[in-house]
Amino acid sequence: MADMPTHVITGAGSGIGAAVARRLHARGDDLVLHARDAGRAKELAKEFPGARTLVGDLADPDKLSWAFSHQSLPDRVDTLLHIAGVVDLGPVGDLTPKTWRHQLNVNLIAPAELTRHLLPQLRTTKGHVVFVNSGAGLNAHAEWSAYAASKHGLKALADSLRHEEHANGVRVTSVYPGRTASPMQAKVHQQEGKEYDPARWIDPESVATAILTAIDLPRDAEINDLTVRPGR
Repeated sequence: MADMPTHVITGAGSGIGAAVARRLHARGDDLVLHARDAGRAKELAKEFPGARTLVGDLADPDKLSWAFSHQSLPDRVDTLLHIAGVVDLGPVGDLTPKTWRHQLNVNLIAPAELTRHLLPQLRTTKGHVVFVNSGAGLNAHAEWSAYAASKHGLKALADSLRHEEHANGVRVTSVYPGRTASPMQAKVHQQEGKEYDPARWIDPESVATAILTAIDLPRDAEINDLTVRPGR
């Protein structure tokens, strides 16, 4: 039997990340699920039997090298899926450096650092890096400055990586979901002072379908940018 592909996934605990992890797990692929701490890793391992875990705090990317040096990074990586993210809204006049740094660390610097550590494996497999971005990575609105800046930066990271690694056969896709029914969206509505109705927004399963379409695409093609908008 051929080796099953190995997927490293951040954000597998909820929302889009959980939907992607469930789909890949159900079809028998090998999963390496990132967790911020050992307790979370234990929960994910229980939820996805057979999956391995990788522990490191994305909010502190400076320490990821140290964290990974005490664990075994996977020998094989076919797909690296950056799905974890954080959001804190507020006007520029109110946002502190701490709020800016937290979003830039989790949404931009940590994905760059995780990619750096796994690039040798991705080059070997001619693998695929998927950055789950946001509509805010294309347009910035009032009170979204820090989050949008982190996601605009994520687009730049993906575009640069695509040019750098194309000759190595590594594919790079950015996915820009609109508002998706998830715990993050519930928090956004709370910050906006609006009532949250998940039925109005995209089902995480629909975004998972879009992501799987990108990674399952035959090798002769590559989806660079994929925008997914609410259909109702």
